[in-house]
Amino acid sequence: MALADSARAIGATTRTVVNYLSARVVPDVKSGRPEKAAGSGPRLNVFLYEAQLDGQLKNTPRIEGEPIPLWMVLKYLLTAYDNTGESDTAEAHELVGRAMSALQVGNFLALGGLSAADRTALENNPEPLKVTFDDASPDLLSKVMQGTDEKYRVSVAFQVRPVMILPPEPQRFGLLVGVDYTQQPTATIGLDGVVLDVLPSLGPRLLRMDPGSFDAGAEVELFGEDLHLSNLECTLGPVPVRIVSQRPDRITIRMQGPQLGGAPEDSITAGTALSAGEHPLALRQRLTGNRTRGSNLLVARLRPTVTTAQISGAQLRINGFLLGTAADDIVVAFHAGGVIVRSFDTPAVSAGQKRLVLSAADLATIPAGTYAVLVRVNGQQATIGPSFVKP
Repeated sequence: MALADSARAIGATTRTVVNYLSARVVPDVKSGRPEKAAGSGPRLNVFLYEAQLDGQLKNTPRIEGEPIPLWMVLKYLLTAYDNTGESDTAEAHELVGRAMSALQVGNFLALGGLSAADRTALENNPEPLKVTFDDASPDLLSKVMQGTDEKYRVSVAFQVRPVMILPPEPQRFGLLVGVDYTQQPTATIGLDGVVLDVLPSLGPRLLRMDPGSFDAGAEVELFGEDLHLSNLECTLGPVPVRIVSQRPDRITIRMQGPQLGGAPEDSITAGTALSAGEHPLALRQRLTGNRTRGSNLLVARLRPTVTTAQISGAQLRINGFLLGTAADDIVVAFHAGGVIVRSFDTPAVSAGQKRLVLSAADLATIPAGTYAVLVRVNGQQATIGPSFVKP
């Protein structure tokens, strides 16, 4: 894709929001001024009322050496209509609540379902498009919906950021080192072409990681600059993790502690080094002596792992890894029929974070039925929710 396609990013973002809501809330979603919404049946209207520069990213290049993009914050109003076209009824208020819930759950907008043109306008955005809610005060709504024909409608305000628009400048290229361009045809001369002294690397620089959330033992890719340097080490919080492979722009790491090669468990899954949750991840290059040169930090989200949920006596025992300690924020929830039926935030924990126990008194508060057992530790939820039958 040409980076110049990002000039269409504002319109593509609006269509992304419309497609997202129409796929998850109600099929009829339009963009435009709220009073112009038309049609029959329940529907939503998305109105871009303000586009401003993102002050946090001002003068920040996408890649070092490239022209500085325009980083935009797009502010929208979301209005709901019932079957009769009214926006101030209980049915319209219910619809706007469903739309808010969908935006809150998927607070990063995915590019799936877009046309090829809209995808090319947004896919080079270095960060996912994040949705956050703003205050929609009566003063704001009155200013936006003013005039003789406009009608005041209760609406919800939200913003999408950062939206990147690159200026139409040519990309910057230089001559290749070790190639003599004065000869015809050009000739490769290797180190004979190196006539300038250059500074050594200033150390590794991290841009992002994929995936951002992972289980213990998973492989994760780090993207950045100068990641091919020798004597690199990676740490997750205080714990060293293993570097599997290196390239100049990426590194693959495996999320396990230092006890490798013959040890039955590493320090992460043993529950002795970390709990599930958000931890700083960094690279450092070991120099002479005890000196090191570190990278910037990324936020890594380590998830708990649930393997089984079984009745033992009158108790429910949930087994796995990184299930939390007495000092952690632990929530065990029972899910059925699309809703959370019951949740507990004080389960008994075991040494090594390998088991959570709900007592007979806890289970007595749950109606009979089949449930998925969901576990969240320090804000990170296990990907596996085993089935549990309450007789």
